[in-house]
Amino acid sequence: MSESSQGSHGKGAGLGLALVSALAFGGSGVAAKPLIEAGLDPLHVVWLRVTGAALVMLPLAVRHRSLPRRRPALLAGFGLLAVAGVQACYFAALSRIPVGVALLVEYLAPALVLGWVRFVQRRPVTRAAALGVVLAAGGLACVVEVWSGLSFDALGLLLALAAACCQVGYFVLADQGSDAGDEAPDPLGVIAYGLLVGAAVLTVVARPWSMRWSVLTGSAEMNGTAVPAVVLLAWIVLIATVAAYVTGVLSVRRLSPQVAGVVACLEAVVATVLAWVLLGEHLSAPQIVGGLVVLVGAFIAQSSTPAKNSAGPVASGGPERELSARGTSA
Repeated sequence: MSESSQGSHGKGAGLGLALVSALAFGGSGVAAKPLIEAGLDPLHVVWLRVTGAALVMLPLAVRHRSLPRRRPALLAGFGLLAVAGVQACYFAALSRIPVGVALLVEYLAPALVLGWVRFVQRRPVTRAAALGVVLAAGGLACVVEVWSGLSFDALGLLLALAAACCQVGYFVLADQGSDAGDEAPDPLGVIAYGLLVGAAVLTVVARPWSMRWSVLTGSAEMNGTAVPAVVLLAWIVLIATVAAYVTGVLSVRRLSPQVAGVVACLEAVVATVLAWVLLGEHLSAPQIVGGLVVLVGAFIAQSSTPAKNSAGPVASGGPERELSARGTSA
């Protein structure tokens, strides 16, 4: 097989993995919200999600036991931001605002990635990227209906924005070492230890010993239909966490943070549609239009070609890889 054919096959596999990851992540909110409404604290749902996934991935952590010694900062950052930070802020936001709104706010992350490139790495960005940021911000204004004095809970919106900041860390850190050849940290090992770090941090923050464990033995209502709580939890742990993180990180390694992020925007669409169908959460016409504008802005911001002389990976700013010359041809 030629090198170009192998590259095309790798990109095709990466796009497929990114799509699966977006679908898996998109179902987390509609499974978690009934548990929260049944009496579980959002932080306790996050703790159950991350700790359950960490236990599932524990054999892989044992297999890659040398990884904490070689890449301690990467594992700590992934655990704190990509696992604990994203999930805690997102689930806390769910308890105060609709699922679709929480995810659409979270998908301001593309604008934040561009801000990281421009102001932290001090590298130029294109006009198309700047346009994407403006569109995302304008769409968000429609989603939260700023003309009505922010009808949504302000704290819920801030929590969703914090999840967006942490999601930047997810894409940046998932790409670390992807071009280091045999020296690259194994992605499954990174996920396993990230989940362990996240579980440890959340144990201190969530204090699971005070959780209402009895909720898990009963049922939770999903738009009037009783669903066993343990089934919802199993979905959150196995599909929306383990499968979502594994396919997501592998897709970033095969593509780039920008390209994987473009496909990940589908998560917001999936979550909004599922929340509409399964939870009965209806958005107004301006909010739907605003959500579409957010997604278009995210697409433009993440897929636009970098400005000239802007080589370097998103995470470190070094000369390891073009920001996404290959991403724009995927």
